[in-house]
Amino acid sequence: MSEKRNIKELVDKESDNLHNILDPKDVTDFKSMVDELRDTWNKKQIFRTETEMRFSVLNDMKYPTKAAKYWQCVREQNVYLENLMSLSFEYRRDEVKLKKLKQKLEKEKDPLEKELIQIDIDEKTYAKANMQLIAKDRMREIKLWSRLKKENDDGTFDKQDVNNHQLESYHKIMINRKDTLTQASTQPEVFNILGQLKSIEKIKKEKLLQNNKNNTITDKKDKDD
Repeated sequence: MSEKRNIKELVDKESDNLHNILDPKDVTDFKSMVDELRDTWNKKQIFRTETEMRFSVLNDMKYPTKAAKYWQCVREQNVYLENLMSLSFEYRRDEVKLKKLKQKLEKEKDPLEKELIQIDIDEKTYAKANMQLIAKDRMREIKLWSRLKKENDDGTFDKQDVNNHQLESYHKIMINRKDTLTQASTQPEVFNILGQLKSIEKIKKEKLLQNNKNNTITDKKDKDD
């Protein structure tokens, strides 16, 4: 079985056709670079690196608690899961299309039509290799998000209901945003941030009062019993 994502044969084959769009010297240079270009194609960055995931996505200003980071990991991982599944369906569909093209090529008599069909086959073959590369990198990110989920799971928050952490997390987020306000901040920006912060603090206060009330009722009931 040929190695997945190996495009050397495809590039070698197509390099002869580059005479149609490149000068002879450029074609020669291209052919001399095939191994390097294959290496570039295989190791190119497609999606975010672990560094980008940690410092660009899960930054402390936007996700100030471990719970907030954990639930963002859940969202990110799910996106890549759905994308990987969609890519798998697309790959299967293209496999069938490629089989049909090969059948069509066998039956076709017209030389020009056969040439067009072969171009379609080569293009589909390259697209398949590219999808394999994308799938590999999607899986890499899925595994990294899994590791980051475990890293932020310290046992102090609810991992089943995302709503349970949000009041505390959003409170810290809005405090962080308030601390970034300056005299140059626009009135709508100030109004929005301070308004959300005030609302969160009001909800937290009301929730605390309700919890105290419920505890008082429970204590009174226990004494009566």
